[in-house]
Amino acid sequence: MAVSRAYFDTSVVAKRYVHESGASFARALLRRHRCVSSAILPLEVMSAVCRRQETGDLAPRDVALIEARVRADRERWDLVEVTATVLARGEQLVRDTPLSTLDAIHVASALAVQGAAGLRLRFITADLRQRLAAEAAGLDVVWVE
Repeated sequence: MAVSRAYFDTSVVAKRYVHESGASFARALLRRHRCVSSAILPLEVMSAVCRRQETGDLAPRDVALIEARVRADRERWDLVEVTATVLARGEQLVRDTPLSTLDAIHVASALAVQGAAGLRLRFITADLRQRLAAEAAGLDVVWVE
């Protein structure tokens, strides 16, 4: 059962559904913490899964099972809306760091939640650029390799 909330980037959540480096650690973190993430999380996870199907890493039946698990898991996720405030902070992040658009939305979303809740959230990622930008922004980063 989740005992605390933590912000999870898609790079970690996707490891719940596929076997790759860091998957065991990612699953343990997801059991230990309630998942907070951007509203773009389900879309990004399914995009990653579909790309794996296109490359032959996943069979269509595996994708269907993963999609059902994502739908069930989504009910337990706290998803942050992509608001004008989040987008403005994301714009600043892409000006100041080498982040992609979606990675900037995640960092900006975590900062928005942290500010609104008045608490320090762990930011859990497996993306190196995002890790560096999140650390520079003052987030408490957990690195999943």
